[in-house]
Amino acid sequence: MTQTLQERIATALRGVAHPRSGTDVLSAEAVRDIGTTTDGKVRLTVLLAADDDATLVRDVRDAVQGVTGVSDVRVDVKDPAQFARSAPPEPARPASRSLPVMDAAPAAPRNVAPPPQVAYPQLGRIIAVSSGKGGVGKSTMAVNLAIALAQRGARVGIMDADVYGPNLPLMLGVDSAPAVRDEKIIPLEAHGIKVMSIGFLIEKEQPAIWRGPIVMKIITQFLRDVAWGQLDYFLVDMPPGTGDAQLSLVQATSVHGAVIVTTPQQVAVGDALRGVKMFERTSVPVLGIIENMSWFENPETGKPIALFGTGGGQRLATETDLPLLGQVPVDPRIQEGGDTGRPIIVAEPDSKASRAIRSIAEAVVSRMDARWGAAASA
Repeated sequence: MTQTLQERIATALRGVAHPRSGTDVLSAEAVRDIGTTTDGKVRLTVLLAADDDATLVRDVRDAVQGVTGVSDVRVDVKDPAQFARSAPPEPARPASRSLPVMDAAPAAPRNVAPPPQVAYPQLGRIIAVSSGKGGVGKSTMAVNLAIALAQRGARVGIMDADVYGPNLPLMLGVDSAPAVRDEKIIPLEAHGIKVMSIGFLIEKEQPAIWRGPIVMKIITQFLRDVAWGQLDYFLVDMPPGTGDAQLSLVQATSVHGAVIVTTPQQVAVGDALRGVKMFERTSVPVLGIIENMSWFENPETGKPIALFGTGGGQRLATETDLPLLGQVPVDPRIQEGGDTGRPIIVAEPDSKASRAIRSIAEAVVSRMDARWGAAASA
């Protein structure tokens, strides 16, 4: 008797092990709400607890994609606690409108002590790249700074801790599921640096609707379960603000330093100040301020045009008694490089922006050496 598509999917999922329960994902009730359409589109929910391996999502998706008759797979990832509180599911909607909806119910209060910090000496110096608000070019600075450090001869890794909006796959031009070897995730490599992002494990259109425990789990797993090898510098691209990811990182391990990215605008400076205070209160030394989008050079006259005001980075540095590590001008090629996977420091190494970024990398190394001693690769 010919199996239905639902039955074939169930058979495939019974072959996916659920490591924490010792059974398959269906028996463990880790996969719910499997829906199909007549043209082979599949949507399902994976319940990922704080103790679960994030690669489980990829394994489920791969298993379903391999089923005969499946044309597309959408995986929604939810916290089991959130799933248990949610109301009964609504009738199925057309696939074009089937986006996950955030649970409107407030999270139940939890009194859970943070786990003890773990040292990861193989990662070298851990540097958080953060900003008070979005849109200031934080990820762009993190990527180019990482490559600049690698160009100096250092062994560099970069982790995308922006689990709600991972940008590193696009910016670095790498986007494939990482391999797993000896129970370790193998990071991808691009432009001389090693890269790991949640964007490699979930679909591009998948909104990450995760609460703090899941964010903590992902960050901890990327620190512990990725085969980074021996590094000299490990950069962490943080999400904007001062939320779960920042707290999870400083709770998970000892961060050697942070750099704060801002623009000259006063609103960006005010938000960045909160980022500085957050790191100071969690005993993370702030290495300094990077001012991005400082000016645009008139192509006809060569004179700088202050598109976003002036002096914001210096004002923040003065107010916080921190050094201004450098100013990076507006250059359309920066945006172009981020969209094509060729960061400007690779695509246009002689541009003023690239020279400014290399100078910032030198300043970061100098600040780190002053605080922690010379790096192993120096």
